[in-house]
Amino acid sequence: QAIIPGYENVATALMKQTIANNGVATIPDLRELCQEADVKFIACQMTVELFGFEHSDFIDGLEYGGAATFFEFAGETDICLFI
Repeated sequence: QAIIPGYENVATALMKQTIANNGVATIPDLRELCQEADVKFIACQMTVELFGFEHSDFIDGLEYGGAATFFEFAGETDICLFI
């Protein structure tokens, strides 16, 4: 399957416009609300390392861990989202 050059940029712009047209909160707005509500963010350390990211590439307040860390925490929560 071939990808059309610039397709990701167009798709992103269309998604942002669809979100705005329907009055849905933006990702930065939702993230800010979650941070204000003390939602715990756990980033996958293996993925961070695999793609060569640094902790400084991410927002403040993240915790880093593997699957065991996530599942230990997730098993104790009432609501848990895995994205």
